[in-house]
Amino acid sequence: MNIELINILLIHSLQAPCPHPHMTELPNIDVELFDIPTTSKLCAARPSDHAPRILLLYGSLRERSYSKLLTLEAQRLLQTMGAETRVFDPAGLPQPDGAPDSHAKVQELRELAAWSEGMVWTSPERHGAMTGILKSQIDWIPLSVGAVRPTQGKTLAVMQVCGGSQSFNAVNQLRVLGRWMRMVTIPNQSSVAKAFLEFDDAGRMKPSSYFDRVVDVMEELMKFTLLTRDASPYLVDRYSERKESAEALSKRVNQRSI
Repeated sequence: MNIELINILLIHSLQAPCPHPHMTELPNIDVELFDIPTTSKLCAARPSDHAPRILLLYGSLRERSYSKLLTLEAQRLLQTMGAETRVFDPAGLPQPDGAPDSHAKVQELRELAAWSEGMVWTSPERHGAMTGILKSQIDWIPLSVGAVRPTQGKTLAVMQVCGGSQSFNAVNQLRVLGRWMRMVTIPNQSSVAKAFLEFDDAGRMKPSSYFDRVVDVMEELMKFTLLTRDASPYLVDRYSERKESAEALSKRVNQRSI
């Protein structure tokens, strides 16, 4: 067996505790790659002390965009709570596959996605769904770039603005999208009904239960980001992918020896 493969298997065997007595009842399990989660594995040796990095995306290009106004309100809250934030302006971003990924706006978005530790997605509800403007931004963020998954394990908060009565179609879709992007979507969310009544002439959100919910959501996002960011690599470490990696390595090593 190749030394590289031996080292990988040895590392996993040293990290794993002694086989559980019930392992004999799981004949399909590769014992060397099986992990028994423990509290100690979730605790970083040196917790990060930098400000949580949050990227905020919104889904409208209107001059007075309520999804943008809500996003900016969320940004103020996050900054007050100690986060470092970036808001991506979708103006000028081409449609997916309508330009090469070397396009300046695509590169800007991807660099921000890689930089972030958490995200906020805010969309208007249009025809019962999130807008194409918001969806296009997510579609430009790849699931993987080489061995790096730009969004995997990062936290996510979802919000929407409504032109009429309160609805949850857009945030429900955003949750599905967040799961697909392998993100940790927090339980709380915000849906602002009749958004045109909730902001003053200066674009600031008026005091209301809707505003209070936005505070709740940003507070929860900060807590989840602080809780998970150092443990993210372990949280998304999967048995199936460890097994696939070991098998791929073994195959590659065997091909070399032919």
